[in-house]
Amino acid sequence: MDTETLIDPYDTLLLDLDGVVYLGREAVPGAPEALREAARRGVRLAYVTNNASRTSGAIAEHLSELGAPATPEDVVTSAQAAARLVAERVEPGAAVLVVGGMGLRSALRAHGLRPVSTAMDAPVAVVQGIAPNLSYGLLSEGALAVRQGALFVAANADLTMPTGRGELPGNGAMSRVIAAATGVEPIVAGKPEPPLHRESILRTGSERPLVVGDRLDTDIEGASNAGVDSLLVLTGVASALDLLTAAPRHRPAYVAADLSALHRPYPQVLRSEGGWTCEGWIARWVEGRLRLDGQGDPLDGLRAACAATWEAAGEGRAEEDAVKAVLHSSLPDARSMSGKAGDSGRERPDG
Repeated sequence: MDTETLIDPYDTLLLDLDGVVYLGREAVPGAPEALREAARRGVRLAYVTNNASRTSGAIAEHLSELGAPATPEDVVTSAQAAARLVAERVEPGAAVLVVGGMGLRSALRAHGLRPVSTAMDAPVAVVQGIAPNLSYGLLSEGALAVRQGALFVAANADLTMPTGRGELPGNGAMSRVIAAATGVEPIVAGKPEPPLHRESILRTGSERPLVVGDRLDTDIEGASNAGVDSLLVLTGVASALDLLTAAPRHRPAYVAADLSALHRPYPQVLRSEGGWTCEGWIARWVEGRLRLDGQGDPLDGLRAACAATWEAAGEGRAEEDAVKAVLHSSLPDARSMSGKAGDSGRERPDG
């Protein structure tokens, strides 16, 4: 009888994009191959992104160019989640003011709604997403419409978006303009809020999804909010320190170097009398500090260390000073475990 691999219990992968499938414009090494194998085995692939500026067709084209199996129907965006959220609350054909780009306009039209650009069209809702040409004039129209009673929806609440030049304001920061001017807080559609996960499930029909991401505060928290399992891959943002000091809602079910782990058995992390063990490692808390001993794959050491730390922290978070010694002495930075992550300042068009 074949040994069960990590992917075997799941019927669908809900995949983050940048940091998981690609890094900027280039594929994460091995990711397209791992995804083709998953599709060959009958697992549904859904690419789930907080980005609301690009259409699903444009994202699918990029993925296909990289060798990942993708059609526009496989891409789920925060724009689509926002459009469904609005469509379920207003009449068909209603005017919706778009403070954003083509991704939002396309998603609204798909739900039979009419995108407009001015408050003079009496929109029943305002939907905001990041766009490179977002202007003061359009933000002002959005504020006027919200003041007139329009529903206010934000595609996502990401405060920043990393680029090659550094962290730039994200949609969460831009949506504060309308919120501050009107006193109205937006309903958020994207990760980690439930609407985008719900959109993913509706589109895939999944009964046993696995969320795969590289960020604790969006991907993993979103999975926690939805009550489903998650896999954190170390090809993107999260570090070993992030994992060890994670709050309960940020703790993934699995930690792996990259997507190739989907097709291998997942190492057991077991509670023992002396602490938590994984392969050749044992982690324990001694006098309020994490201690890790062993040898072998340092990723197995990180898995054991996470189990011991999360048990000790309970519903709280471990202090950095209590785990830092292990990071310096036994574990490399999480990104170096994968050997595949790009520069932390790279452009991340999709989340």
